[in-house]
Amino acid sequence: MTSRTTRLITMWMVSVLGIGTLASTAVLTQGRQGVLTPGGQGGARPAAAWPPKLEAPVAGQVEVLPVQGQIFMIVGAGANITVQAGEAGVLVVDTGTAAMSEKVIAAIRTISRKPLRYIVNTIEWPEYSGGNEKSAAAGEIIPFREANYTAGPQGALDIKKASVISYLTVFHRMSEAGGPENAWPDNTYSTPQKRLSFNDEPVVMLHQVANTDGNSLVHFRKSDVISAGPLLDLESYPRIDVKAGGSIQAMVEGLNRLIELAVPEANAGGGTLVVPGHGRIADHAEVAYYRDMMTIIRDRLQDGIKKNLTLAQIKAARPTRDYDARYGKTTGPWTTDMFVEAAYASLVKK
Repeated sequence: MTSRTTRLITMWMVSVLGIGTLASTAVLTQGRQGVLTPGGQGGARPAAAWPPKLEAPVAGQVEVLPVQGQIFMIVGAGANITVQAGEAGVLVVDTGTAAMSEKVIAAIRTISRKPLRYIVNTIEWPEYSGGNEKSAAAGEIIPFREANYTAGPQGALDIKKASVISYLTVFHRMSEAGGPENAWPDNTYSTPQKRLSFNDEPVVMLHQVANTDGNSLVHFRKSDVISAGPLLDLESYPRIDVKAGGSIQAMVEGLNRLIELAVPEANAGGGTLVVPGHGRIADHAEVAYYRDMMTIIRDRLQDGIKKNLTLAQIKAARPTRDYDARYGKTTGPWTTDMFVEAAYASLVKK
């Protein structure tokens, strides 16, 4: 059997059968402050590797995993964190929970000693944005002007803080919820996309209504990696916040868009890689499977609504029955029942 055939079979097992959990082909060694880092001495940058080795992450620690190109992923700090590192500095997508901030910062420094310049939030939820304040304070913006430059009524320009980017409604909800202002986005967009060139790579932030009305997808075009945030959760049914504008229909549309952006290699494996909100690195085939699951559940709910079934009757019919073994949960902050209730509510509301 050729090495390419073995690689394709392995990717098929990961994507279709759902075997194992995310880890890395790089050797993970115990680092400082409970950080598991790829490679050997001095946090050397590893070569990209795909498919990832199937090992479980260690509880209470974060792990650094190579994706491809300039992109790495940090797991174990809440939601997955995407890291782009190069000569100009570091850009991260999401920051994990507040409690894991120090370990996340230490993990970023094993990838690059360059300053953290940008943070992009895909959504406002604490497991995605909770580390904003400490992570931003550990970085600095690109100094376009002298340090003593005054910016009108805001006074001196503070370069000792990374810029936090998000869709506009993410800023609205974070500011309305209170919390430290230094954690709020200071660079928002309200157009279909926001683009910047960083580390000699086009980085495109795409607005996509999905879990809420403020999701962002982040496409690293040269590395061929997309950071999907909570749109793709390979460990659970996705959380849908109906009050914040989310819906199961929008989730299906967002996953279709993600499939359109991802370009697969032979037999739909490899090619564009996708960093999900939770779970292992995905490819086109994995996203298509998740999209199909969401579409089937949506159609079953719509059919029950058309038949004038109550929510209790629809839940009794178990519209998620084919997928509960893989994504279902009966305890925790987001259960299968909560997903069905939110999805149903979003369809009735529409």
